[in-house]
Amino acid sequence: MAFVFQNQLDDVAARRTVDFYNTLYEKDGRRFAALEAQRLGRGGVPYLAGLFGCGTRTIERGIAELDELADDPAAGRIRRPGAGRKKRLKPSLNSKTT
Repeated sequence: MAFVFQNQLDDVAARRTVDFYNTLYEKDGRRFAALEAQRLGRGGVPYLAGLFGCGTRTIERGIAELDELADDPAAGRIRRPGAGRKKRLKPSLNSKTT
């Protein structure tokens, strides 16, 4: 006999939860999905992965991050240090301009 997940959200709650999830940055969304999966209990990870369109590994990574939240070196940051667009270089004074 196969396991059937019983704690599914109703249609309105599911739509609002997905809409909210889509407004979050990657790290925040991963952690939100992890919180919801833990709240739903057994079967919550695959259910939410299907609902949010992400992988189960993403939610599992979020659960691991929640366990280490107090030691988060990137607290208050969106990107890792050094990530993102590189600074624009100023033109040198010796370059020719036409």
